Amino acid sequence: MRTTLAVLRGVTVFGIGAAVSYRVFLRQRIRTWGATPDEAAAGLPGDDLLDDPDGQTTRAITIDAPPSAVFPWLAQMGPEPRGGAYTYDWIENLLRLNMHSVDLVLDEYQHPRLGETIEFGSNRMILQLVDPPHAIAWRSADGNWLWAFTISDDGAGRTRLISRNRYRLPRLIDRLGMIPMEPGSLVMEDKMLREIGKRAEKLARAAG
Repeated sequence: MRTTLAVLRGVTVFGIGAAVSYRVFLRQRIRTWGATPDEAAAGLPGDDLLDDPDGQTTRAITIDAPPSAVFPWLAQMGPEPRGGAYTYDWIENLLRLNMHSVDLVLDEYQHPRLGETIEFGSNRMILQLVDPPHAIAWRSADGNWLWAFTISDDGAGRTRLISRNRYRLPRLIDRLGMIPMEPGSLVMEDKMLREIGKRAEKLARAAG
């Protein structure tokens, strides 16, 4: 019995220590991967579509291509027959999201309109902001998730692509689920940003 209690105490202390360490040392970096402090703190296009979020991530990448070569890949994002999410398709499809990332521009999705919808599993995302080639944003039908992209020219022919997620967590299960979701989403989103960058740079080179 004493041995069991000692083990339980050890596991509890370890769990608390790991949680505190994550929150103090890792969480902010995970939530703002690639973004500058100014970008993470800034108000960005689409923020007003979800006020007072329970959480927010801001992740970014610099792409050696103009915004006009970046926006097409965002405009066509979504499950088949759209362009996919440019991340780990096999993980997405384990979750039955039907994502198949393409490496060509799909002309039929290059004129997005407000109110268009895309399905992300149980989330039905509604296009709420379109400003080609500067910004695009979707909000979930239940109003609890906003996913927005800001695309800006750095003045040297390159693009700063910022992905921002804002979300509400109305239930305890949502709050608990966000604990593993934060680092997991970084793995997926980092891959997505890098793959969009590769595609945009290739498209820019092809355009001369």
